[in-house]
Amino acid sequence: MMDFSEFAGTVAASIDDFTNYLSTHFGFVFDFISTVILGIQQPLATTLTSAPAWLIITIFVVGSGLLGRLSLAILSGCGLAFIFAMNLWAPAMVTLSLVLTAAIAALAIGIPIRILIAESKRMNAVAEPILDFMQTMPPFVLLVPAVFFFGVGTVPGIVATIFFAMPLPIRLTAHGLKMVEPEMVEAGEAFGASRLAVLFMIKLPLAFRSIMAGVNQCVMMSLSMVIIASMIGAGGLGDEIIRSISRLQVGRGIEAGLAVVVLAILIDRITRRISEKLDPTA
Repeated sequence: MMDFSEFAGTVAASIDDFTNYLSTHFGFVFDFISTVILGIQQPLATTLTSAPAWLIITIFVVGSGLLGRLSLAILSGCGLAFIFAMNLWAPAMVTLSLVLTAAIAALAIGIPIRILIAESKRMNAVAEPILDFMQTMPPFVLLVPAVFFFGVGTVPGIVATIFFAMPLPIRLTAHGLKMVEPEMVEAGEAFGASRLAVLFMIKLPLAFRSIMAGVNQCVMMSLSMVIIASMIGAGGLGDEIIRSISRLQVGRGIEAGLAVVVLAILIDRITRRISEKLDPTA
């Protein structure tokens, strides 16, 4: 009879065989994914790091003002000026490019898939355990297959971040669609609206707040994960934190941590304000 140690070895060997098979037979897929990710992230990072800091700060301040909040404009200006003053501007902009790339990819994949399977109980039953797996897997574990398939660098960090950030917007989109009152759907159907029309004209507008909450959380989760992903060469502020740990530079580590906090607060406030502005039910 097989003991537990043999069983554990069998599971690990099976996973290794499967990942080796994927790497051998579908390497072109991973190469394509790498090309797409780098095609988005590198120009974005180059633009953010090469543009004058005052220009980026001005764009944030003006954009925040156009969203209708003077306090947000002041917060944006002071926060970004604080990052620049600590000489962390370049890594902060690299981090921002990583977050935007990962969040956009996670949202572009997750939300449409959730909308497409929203009406199918069978597909929902399949999706739930997959989302449970994605959401409960420790973030450090995600780095292992990412490095195996994509090597060390920016791409595996972004791939791990996409995997980590995707479940929340999917679940919040599903929650928003489920919370739409049946009477609203019945009213649309009574006027002859098709299922597609009901989805786009009734359900999605009414679920908008929940969907945008998912967008906000996706971006925030992406920010937390790209810091961890610096362990495999993703770059950005995470590099500063890891370097400060290895050199026991407490002050520099806290400075980098404060820069992450500033970015997190700005991203959170801006995405919330955009959600309020675009809300069709407001």
